[in-house]
Amino acid sequence: MDDRVLASMARWPDLPAVRGWMSLSEQGQWRLHPAGDAWQAGQPCKPPLPSGEPIENTQLRNFIDRNYACDNKGRWYFQNGPQRVYVRLDAAPYILRTGSKPSALHTHNGLSIERIEGWWLDEQGRLYARTDHGPGLISGRDAPSLSESLRTSDGRPLLSFLESLDTLESLDEIKDISLMHGPDAGAPLGFCPASEIARRLGFVPCP
Repeated sequence: MDDRVLASMARWPDLPAVRGWMSLSEQGQWRLHPAGDAWQAGQPCKPPLPSGEPIENTQLRNFIDRNYACDNKGRWYFQNGPQRVYVRLDAAPYILRTGSKPSALHTHNGLSIERIEGWWLDEQGRLYARTDHGPGLISGRDAPSLSESLRTSDGRPLLSFLESLDTLESLDEIKDISLMHGPDAGAPLGFCPASEIARRLGFVPCP
């Protein structure tokens, strides 16, 4: 976090957190909810939810990027000076994108991924990863190129492997399948229904 943010937190340590004002879209876009209606406390966090307004100011987006973090309960927030602003997550805490090489991944806020600890596919074919920075969803625009570079532990391209399955749900019955990402040692691949992704990966969509 920024030094001035840390200093303000130390100066005003007991400022109450706020909820309902920010969300992170499935595309990795920060969105503002001026009416504070990103979600209602005590209500199910299920679509359709208000989409909010995209944050267009580059300096503000960069400030949010640098001061985005997670508490010990799996709730993600933007530290706005001394005040914690909890974020509604429409897909995952991070949206993961490829760089110049399909095997290189970074988060929507510019963090380089060094380690993958596990992969999950949901019933819609979306690919999630538990990374050294936290849980993330592979961006839809980058999923095809990444899938071409991923290999199962027995050397099959991920796309070919998936085409051999009757349904994605049948992954649940397959054991000891790992995906190789670049030079890493591989990480296990499993199936997880979209409704269970947050629980399985350990984050809270609507804190």
